[in-house]
Amino acid sequence: MRRRKREQLVCQMLERLGAKALEEHQGIIRRYVRGRHGVYALYRNERLYYVGLARNLHGRLRQHLRDRHRRRWDRFSVYLTVGDSFVKEMESLLLRIARPQGNKLPGKFIRCEDLRRRFKRDYAADSAERFRQLVGRPQADVISVADGQPLLRQYVTRATPLRGKYKGNLYKARVQKNGAIRFRGRVFNSPSAAASTLRKGMPCNGWSFWRYERAPGDWVPLSEIRRNR
Repeated sequence: MRRRKREQLVCQMLERLGAKALEEHQGIIRRYVRGRHGVYALYRNERLYYVGLARNLHGRLRQHLRDRHRRRWDRFSVYLTVGDSFVKEMESLLLRIARPQGNKLPGKFIRCEDLRRRFKRDYAADSAERFRQLVGRPQADVISVADGQPLLRQYVTRATPLRGKYKGNLYKARVQKNGAIRFRGRVFNSPSAAASTLRKGMPCNGWSFWRYERAPGDWVPLSEIRRNR
């Protein structure tokens, strides 16, 4: 079985070097990092003090020898990256995890859903279900197509966009709040029924054909929504 090649982010690194080396051997370090982009970290007494990113790491480190951070750090590390597509995201992740003393602002992500609201809603729903079980109220029957109700009704609580590819073309649909799927001006009670219209009525597994955005930018097969139930 052929192994998939892993994508690379960091290509070179120089860790825990003394701040004096930046002044006494700046020619060597300049050759390593001048004009390069990446993430750097400043330390004081082996404790992380500051995290930042730069497109010219040498210039930024030299700057920190003179600005408000001077004399507050004694070692530094640099991580040179292949491209700069995810450097800002990586810096934000480090800031939110480590929360260095020298950084004033927390890291921000380009697109990221805060799950606190969803947790609050799901916690309330879970508590209500536990209460119903305690007082002996019967649990609602599992919805099926035979009941004339949308299959997705038991999995969604809000309108959800769907995507699917067929013969190289991208098709978009939308799950309504009641679980019905609106596609090409028609409403379907099951994902497979909606997908089969592209095949002129031929059977199609809509749970694997359609994808939904589980998290910002993370499109996964619709079947995953049943696993998270």
